[in-house]
Amino acid sequence: MRNRMVWAVAALVAVLAGCTVGPKYTPPAKQAPPAYKEANPNIPPYAPNPNAAAAGDPTLAGLGNWTVAQPQDAQLRGKWWEIFNDAELNSLEDQLNINNQNIRQFFENFMAARALVREARSQLFPTVTVGPSITASQSSRNLGSGVVASGATGTALAGGSGKSVSSFIDLPVNASWEPDLWGRVRNTIHAQQYAAQISAADLENERLTEQSALATYFFELRGQDALQQILDATVAADQKSLDINRAAYQAGTADQITVIQAQNTLESAQSQATNLGIARAQYEHAIATLIGKAASDFSLPAKATLITPPAIPVGLPSQLLERRPDIAAAERAMAEANAQVGIAYAAYYPNVSLTGAAGFESSTWKRVFDWASRFWSVGASASETVFDAGLRRATVNQYVATFNADLASYRQTVLNGFEQVEDGLASLRILTDQIKVQRQAVESARTALDLEQKRYDTGIDPYIDVVAQQNTLLSAQQALAEIEIQRAVASVQLIEALGGGWDRSLLPTPGQVAAKPTADETKIQQ
Repeated sequence: MRNRMVWAVAALVAVLAGCTVGPKYTPPAKQAPPAYKEANPNIPPYAPNPNAAAAGDPTLAGLGNWTVAQPQDAQLRGKWWEIFNDAELNSLEDQLNINNQNIRQFFENFMAARALVREARSQLFPTVTVGPSITASQSSRNLGSGVVASGATGTALAGGSGKSVSSFIDLPVNASWEPDLWGRVRNTIHAQQYAAQISAADLENERLTEQSALATYFFELRGQDALQQILDATVAADQKSLDINRAAYQAGTADQITVIQAQNTLESAQSQATNLGIARAQYEHAIATLIGKAASDFSLPAKATLITPPAIPVGLPSQLLERRPDIAAAERAMAEANAQVGIAYAAYYPNVSLTGAAGFESSTWKRVFDWASRFWSVGASASETVFDAGLRRATVNQYVATFNADLASYRQTVLNGFEQVEDGLASLRILTDQIKVQRQAVESARTALDLEQKRYDTGIDPYIDVVAQQNTLLSAQQALAEIEIQRAVASVQLIEALGGGWDRSLLPTPGQVAAKPTADETKIQQ
């Protein structure tokens, strides 16, 4: 009868351990527009000016049209920055992925989240402890006549010159287990698994942010080099004009005001050229920090290049929900909150604890492992809260509200994603059109300067009119270069808005986040 009762209790515990209270999680419905409004594949192309380089204007060489890749084009994969075909940028991005300290911090946060999964799983199993002990004691000689002193091995009459010495050796093994009858532990495990997935998505989002920042700073730096080249060419031309006008003044064919105006034009261009060094230095320092190097130990040689963004595979809006790590993190936060609701519901049900102890006890080492020295005990207990002044209900309401807040956060993250993609598409399209117009403005300013120079040479107009046209050309050239920089940055921002090369399939599974880490992943870094 006793054995049948034991088996009946074990069977009941096994059945109840399969119960999980709380709501079942259902991912939010995916709602996305059928197409991006700003994705216009019919932007009229324009060819680069074949005479730009020969004309000495580096900002006009190599201009092309940016286009949106068609849906059938391959999506961005892995090292998305390689579509720009810049070996120097590729090398910097590879260094960033290894040495960036912000990425390292998010990685360690992910490892900590994985450890919490294993901590939660440990609650499914019994806790076994051992507590060996040995005690020796001697009774007082001054207990008085007739007073009985008791020890672990019996009693002895104390008093006068009598004494009692006893020893106690205990070798116990204790076990305790709280069966997961209502799914509290399993929901805790699920919550930690989802939290680890959130941490993994945050890691990838941070990685994408750092990669995008590096590409942005790189193109900004190269843009400063291009602006520097424009100003250096302007300074050289202004120096030549000053030399010519100074020689003419010395020969008596030009007045002093012409020399002063030419000198002022030169010095103004020199001042602008010097000031560009501030922004370039700051971008260079920022790149050094991103790749994990001290700014004092890093430098990039000047190279005046302005890129034409390649065709970027945008895909369909519905694909964006699977390609952005921040959207994946927002969805996993909902799953975690749902598991927390289940944990709160489990508090309504009783807790059952099973305990047991066994081992050996003796007063001497000689008999400690005798069969007669064995002992054992088993027990079970149950507890149920009968009054908590609404604590459990309030806890459930708290996590339900948290779930609803996470749902709103998820929807807002999706909306922000669509907004950022549309912003990127619009920026690239509009900047491309603006570049076309600004390039024409540069050509017009160059023509006007050539005509005004001829009028000055023939004595029709004063030199101040030539200075005005020189400033107009310089401003047009600078504006064109700055728009080119904006377009390069906008292409990086669009790629970031699309999630880079990430895909939800790269998110670790619950089983993967619960896996034991490698030795390298758990050692203290120096």
